[in-house]
Amino acid sequence: MKQKWCAIAITSIVVLSFICKKDEQPLKPLKKFYEWQKFCMGVDLSYVNQVEEYGGVYKDSGQVKDVFAIMKAHGANAVRVRLWHTPKWVADLNNGKMYYDLYGTEITIRRAKEQGMAVNLDIHYSDRWADPAHQETPAAWKNLSLDILKDSVYNYTMAVLQYLKSKNLVPEMVQVGNETNNGMLWPVGRVENNNWVNFAALLNSGIRAVRDFSNSSSVKPKIILHVAQLQNAANWADGITGSGVTDFDILGLSHYPKWSTVTTMAEIKNKIRAFKSAYGKQVMVVETAYPWTGDNADKYTNIISAADKAPGYEVSKQDQYRYMQDLTQAIISGGGTGIMYWEPAWITSRLNDGWGIGSSWENNAFFDFNGNTLPVIDHMSHSYSF
Repeated sequence: MKQKWCAIAITSIVVLSFICKKDEQPLKPLKKFYEWQKFCMGVDLSYVNQVEEYGGVYKDSGQVKDVFAIMKAHGANAVRVRLWHTPKWVADLNNGKMYYDLYGTEITIRRAKEQGMAVNLDIHYSDRWADPAHQETPAAWKNLSLDILKDSVYNYTMAVLQYLKSKNLVPEMVQVGNETNNGMLWPVGRVENNNWVNFAALLNSGIRAVRDFSNSSSVKPKIILHVAQLQNAANWADGITGSGVTDFDILGLSHYPKWSTVTTMAEIKNKIRAFKSAYGKQVMVVETAYPWTGDNADKYTNIISAADKAPGYEVSKQDQYRYMQDLTQAIISGGGTGIMYWEPAWITSRLNDGWGIGSSWENNAFFDFNGNTLPVIDHMSHSYSF
């Protein structure tokens, strides 16, 4: 019996020794995948179709793969996509292709849906970029009165959703406007001297169109209203809700450390909690990013540099991953319901966006300069504390 136990003990030691030698590297934690309704792990992939047509290639573990499939495999459960009204300026740069009109956006939505991901349709109500400094009225709507502009917003929003319904591509979320800190559809809908009335009327037209559409749709899109930077959100939300805009589901926020005065994770958590309590809405960060390098892959100057690091974080592959894990946990701990990364696949290519050729964002991407996935992509499948 004693000899038998000795033999067992020796065998166990040999086996353990073999395992230890074989597994010198620590095992990676198992991935955790979330339903988008529980917590939205989103990625804005608006640029992908154009990047691919101009030579961009995406790889995972060195293998060329479909970028939508890559994102899904690493935990993404939603795709955000921008919609411009009639971006003829894009067509002028791309042999007639507009990419970000309804028909270009349709391609992105289909690719997301084919991977089983939800969609956030970000309607800019402009022919070009809409943000706090730019909210240009589409050329087709120039010089319209407020009443006619309200009808245009309603009819356009409804037509977009009806078209997507005819293709079985109804988005699960709809953003009525993009970074509308100072209103939308300028000059009519511009917020000046703290007057929110016209802007509120235009928002309510878009909201009403989504709600009316939902009455005959099995997919009933959640409505997101969007403001840039957490330090601006309370004044903006007070302005719209005080002017009669109350029928929305999600307060959407942009959070970029470069432009934020809300810098610590504790502050972010507390802001999210305060917004949820004050307005009784879900809260999501619908745009964010963090750099992994200060270098360039092309001659197009990057928007965010190595000097734009967040307090307590460096600009590196591991700190990009760490920052996104910590930010996601802060949002969850504050009661938020989602995070969406802006343009993680805008890698360098021959794409000409009107300001440069390549990408001004490749140092914030989920891919290195050879197109391979970076550690940050796994922040979406990390095991968080709810």
